[in-house]
Amino acid sequence: MERAGLVVLICLLCLVGMIPMAAEGDTTPSECKREKDLLVGACKRVVVGLEPSAACCQRVLVTHAECVCPYLSPKVANLINVNRSIRQIQRCGRTVPHNFKCGSVTTP
Repeated sequence: MERAGLVVLICLLCLVGMIPMAAEGDTTPSECKREKDLLVGACKRVVVGLEPSAACCQRVLVTHAECVCPYLSPKVANLINVNRSIRQIQRCGRTVPHNFKCGSVTTP
């Protein structure tokens, strides 16, 4: 994966990573991979600082946190702005609980 694609993936995983988890075991590994791929495709514009599109917000609303939280290592967590990610999720109509743990990130 080229560097720009990796940065897009990391940012988008972080964006969705703070959405409350569905019940564990709801998705298979192949379903999770598909969800991540669809999210990356729909939300590329967020990475360049634009507001999420309707298609991106739809993906944010349906992507399972269990599919992205494992990727939020301390190294990745240092690359994101947690408050910006929370605002983006809220703009999509999703609430973000306080003290929600996703990978190595805990929301304020």
